[in-house]
Amino acid sequence: MELPLNHFKRALQTDEAQMGIWLALGSAYSAEICAGAGFDWVLIDGEHAPNDLGSTLAQLQAVAPYPSHPIVRPVFGTVENVKQLLDIGAQTLLIPLMESEEQARTMVRAMRYPPEGVRGVGSAIARASRWNAVPDYAHKAAAELCLLVQIETRAGLQNLDAIARVEGVDGLFIGPNDLAASLGHLGEHEHPEVLELIDDAIRRIQAAGKAPGVLTTSHLLARQYIAMGCKFVAIAADTTLLAEGARSIAQMYK
Repeated sequence: MELPLNHFKRALQTDEAQMGIWLALGSAYSAEICAGAGFDWVLIDGEHAPNDLGSTLAQLQAVAPYPSHPIVRPVFGTVENVKQLLDIGAQTLLIPLMESEEQARTMVRAMRYPPEGVRGVGSAIARASRWNAVPDYAHKAAAELCLLVQIETRAGLQNLDAIARVEGVDGLFIGPNDLAASLGHLGEHEHPEVLELIDDAIRRIQAAGKAPGVLTTSHLLARQYIAMGCKFVAIAADTTLLAEGARSIAQMYK
């Protein structure tokens, strides 16, 4: 059995933006529906959604037959969280609240086996190696792993250039909601100051030779960010689609 290729990681090096959807329902059933809808990637959220390791595994298995690439966001970027997510087969991680170069370097080391890193060696009992069905998994794994880090605070913006220079960081993702709150604009993710700083961050990420990403439910802003060179853009969330769709139908008869 061959190690699965990380087509998302390769796509970040092309001119085509990868469009994604947030999975926050914590359901393998809805994850499979979204994976079959045609998105380039789906984000299994462990930070704000009711996901644990078991439900994350179930969603990875549910989306595996589809072209849509699964990205997993842990509740926080720790060596222990990264180890478990990699072992259950995640190949791309989005680490929230990235604020320093050292934090980024720690995450890079967490993604790699010794001597380059500190990832625990347990692939024989892990889905990642298909339980040792993938020959020489330990030496091949790093090439197919993709590390994305999330810039969503004032401190993250201040240290963005240093974070972007870290070898092993593949992309930097701007989180508008937390960024707005950090700047004193809670609930105003389209505040002019926030949008201006996002534009500047995208340019700085590009200048560092890394892939910029962003979340927006505004189709106007999404197209603007794509035109600016964003390589991965989240444009929807399963929870929002369900909530808005349900309310719309109910209101038609109320």
